[in-house]
Amino acid sequence: MLAGKLERGFPVEKLEGFSEPKIKEDEKGFYIMTLSENVKVYIEDYYSFLEELWHRTETKFREIETKLSNTDRSSQDTTAYYHSQKIIYKILLKTIRSFYTDNGNLGVIMTPWCFGTVVLEKVETYRDRMAKGEIESDDGGDYPYYVIKYIDETYRKTLLDIFKFPPKAFAMRWQYSELLKRYSKTLTNISSSLQSVLLMIKSYTS
Repeated sequence: MLAGKLERGFPVEKLEGFSEPKIKEDEKGFYIMTLSENVKVYIEDYYSFLEELWHRTETKFREIETKLSNTDRSSQDTTAYYHSQKIIYKILLKTIRSFYTDNGNLGVIMTPWCFGTVVLEKVETYRDRMAKGEIESDDGGDYPYYVIKYIDETYRKTLLDIFKFPPKAFAMRWQYSELLKRYSKTLTNISSSLQSVLLMIKSYTS
């Protein structure tokens, strides 16, 4: 149970009566083979990981809130830094909650490293939207430019520390969203190249 009240999306009793070929069982319990990494993930281990991560993150989030409330708002650098950390932890908590309680999508069950890249991308997306002025909230404090700057400078290390990951954990993106972005960029480049070739041919033949 998460935060003392949130139920797991796929508890054991549900798995026992679940007719789903992706879910398998051995002497250690129920597991699935992940699509992106093709590795075995035990569902009990996955939920235990999220519960432990939630506890660590919530503790850090409360610490940052306390430090922020005790800091003079005129301390531009310090308040901006605390706001940046609060945003990162807030996104992490929201993602943990969403994945933990999801009861309709087995795709949320993944390795810790894979989950880490999900959160990494969510923070990057939030940072980009914030930089474009698409997000209006109190999270940016009085100095949104500096908050964005601190997010950009610290989010990888902050996530590595809270996940207790080595630096190489984020060396490869396992998520389909990242792969799709790469393929999309490649296709765009190919399309642009083809357009250039066609224009060149047209200029020679006209």
